[in-house]
Amino acid sequence: MKIHEYQAKAILREYGVEVPRGFPVFTADEARQAAVDLGGGTVVVKAQIHAGGRGKGGGVKVVNGPDEAYETARQLLGMQLVTHQTGPEGRKVRRLLVEEGMDIQREYYLGIVVDRASNCPVVMASTEGGMEIEKVAAETPEKIIKEFVHPALGLLPFQAAKIAYKLGLEGKTVRQASKLLLNLFKAFLANDCSLVEINPLVVTGDGRIVALDAKINFDDNASYRHQDRWPELRDLDEEEPLEIEASKFGLNYIKLDGNVGCMVNGAGLAMATMDIIKLAGGEPANFLDVGGGANAEGVANAFRIILSDPNVKAVLVNIFGGIVRCDRIANGIIEAAREVEIKVPLVVRLEGTNAEEASKILEGSGIEMTVAKGLADAAQKVVAAIQ
Repeated sequence: MKIHEYQAKAILREYGVEVPRGFPVFTADEARQAAVDLGGGTVVVKAQIHAGGRGKGGGVKVVNGPDEAYETARQLLGMQLVTHQTGPEGRKVRRLLVEEGMDIQREYYLGIVVDRASNCPVVMASTEGGMEIEKVAAETPEKIIKEFVHPALGLLPFQAAKIAYKLGLEGKTVRQASKLLLNLFKAFLANDCSLVEINPLVVTGDGRIVALDAKINFDDNASYRHQDRWPELRDLDEEEPLEIEASKFGLNYIKLDGNVGCMVNGAGLAMATMDIIKLAGGEPANFLDVGGGANAEGVANAFRIILSDPNVKAVLVNIFGGIVRCDRIANGIIEAAREVEIKVPLVVRLEGTNAEEASKILEGSGIEMTVAKGLADAAQKVVAAIQ
């Protein structure tokens, strides 16, 4: 789950991380008033969307005074902001952050993620603040500082100081940076984050260390622990409508740009299915994991969501019967096909427990579909059906 910059900064502020003074606004008039409340001088007007690269896309403007803040907000609100993360269609700007201008002397990158290879959180820092960390990793990986954090011990003071010294900080800024790092990790842990990123972290002219930008992603698996807060932070306007609908039924769905709808049980098998569709010359329209306990209702909802995408020209159902038997899935497919009108070619591949029985059930159902023998055969048949 992603949240906006101003929401992330509010959380960091609670944990003692210094951020610029600012106000979220939804109208140009509110932007003017925010600039007045911030002293009437230089302010920054920042588009709030769930994507990076806003500055390069024209979504971050430094302005002077309330009138310029009003005019800039009027231009930004409602625009389709295109960045390298939004794709060519862009994202509609519905809210802004107006915050005080800062006297920036130096910029740094700071982030915390969970490293799957080491099974622990890792703090990443770099002197290349303001740049995308992926670009730094590709071009100058030696400039990325990594400090792995023991899950039971948390980030220790000597580790925080070590990072600060490696960034080239000196004197009181080392102490400030160490304290900020320790507080940042507390926020990461307490809020079940999958990512906390500050880019840039800046040293100001008066020697303060301030989180000029902030990005926080939550781990959805921990949502049950945060029902008092997470729902109010969620911005449904920033999410794909079909993904929202799928979440209501416990389906893991991500919309893609292809034309082959995929219904699979298991995330790994779903990834492999998309790969083999590509290998066969097709383009997957979605990632969809119906889970290990798929039933007729779940399959029907999955069909409905897949077919809601007008780009889908054929559907591939790929089920491995382990936890759930293939014959039960076959009956679920038949019930779902009768309930949901399927007007595109349907290819089904079932493997595992009672797979042969399931194939006979499908072939005798009277429903128009192609039963495939193996994953490669299924991918070839669904691509051929479209062509």
